[in-house]
Amino acid sequence: MGHPFPIREIARQAGLSEATVDRVLNGRGGVRESTAQEVHRAIADLDRQRTQVRLVGRTFMVDIVMQAPERFTTAIRAALEAELPSLHPAVLRSRFHFRETGPVGELVRILDRIARRGSQGVILKAPDVPEVTAAVSRLEAAGIPVVTLVTDLPASARLAYVGIDDRAAGATAAYLMGQWLGERPGNILTSLSSGFFRNEEEREMGFRSAMRARHPERTLVEIAEGQGLDATQYDLVRAALERDPDIRAVYSIGGGNIATLKAFDDLGRECAVFVAHDLDHDNTRLLRAHRLSAVLHHDLRQDVREACHTVMRAHGALPPAGPSLPSAIQVVTPYNMPPQATAV
Repeated sequence: MGHPFPIREIARQAGLSEATVDRVLNGRGGVRESTAQEVHRAIADLDRQRTQVRLVGRTFMVDIVMQAPERFTTAIRAALEAELPSLHPAVLRSRFHFRETGPVGELVRILDRIARRGSQGVILKAPDVPEVTAAVSRLEAAGIPVVTLVTDLPASARLAYVGIDDRAAGATAAYLMGQWLGERPGNILTSLSSGFFRNEEEREMGFRSAMRARHPERTLVEIAEGQGLDATQYDLVRAALERDPDIRAVYSIGGGNIATLKAFDDLGRECAVFVAHDLDHDNTRLLRAHRLSAVLHHDLRQDVREACHTVMRAHGALPPAGPSLPSAIQVVTPYNMPPQATAV
């Protein structure tokens, strides 16, 4: 395939040897298909980051490691690549390691591989489990700063967390839910993608606490482990609706909202209030169609910019700064969508 990039740049982007890249590009064989795919992904990443590759300045290679549905990692990639030119005169290049689900051991292997080959920093969204915490310690011991994004690993050696105050977000969802349901009867379905993500756990605790204080008469019905994926989410929601005929509203903590609404539709059930998180492509379309009542959103470009700045500060490329404040929580309705969402 034609490309303007030297083998050494592709090898650096892919985290592979120049000899391996050369074998892939010249079709010499002896390379696993997964390795060949890494080379082609690296070329695609370099092409998207072409303006950064040509800049002259101190270069930071940062690895973005995330377990999340594709719709969210696509939004993160777009936010980061939109921010790259603003970091000039420093040059920040990024390698992406995205997975929707899978055993935690696979995620740990990715982090350990980064620790062995080197990196200027890791921006991480991962489950809060001991194996990941230990892998972060190994990265820190290798001199690689780790910034957690969107969901935290507070017991780990991570350098900083960038994201919203998730308990406050959950309490905000409870306030909106109570206001909009009013005196109408009905139970509320709370949906988590996984109980191992700290941000979802914090949102759920904030929501339950505020509902218990303000609306103790409401019953909350929890489902979890749908991983935010439509196929698994549909089955979980449909089963919950069939068990409980009084569910009338949804607080979606972990996504899969198209599938959730389809389950309501297929059973002929009304969802009177639906509060979700993040203006990804799915939620933007659902909000515009008035299928969602509100989306709790935060500026991903601002978050990834702060994460990159934190990595650069760790290397002395920016002056020290105090602890970063939580990102602002935006309550977005069909009538106040940000300009970038209206273009989706």
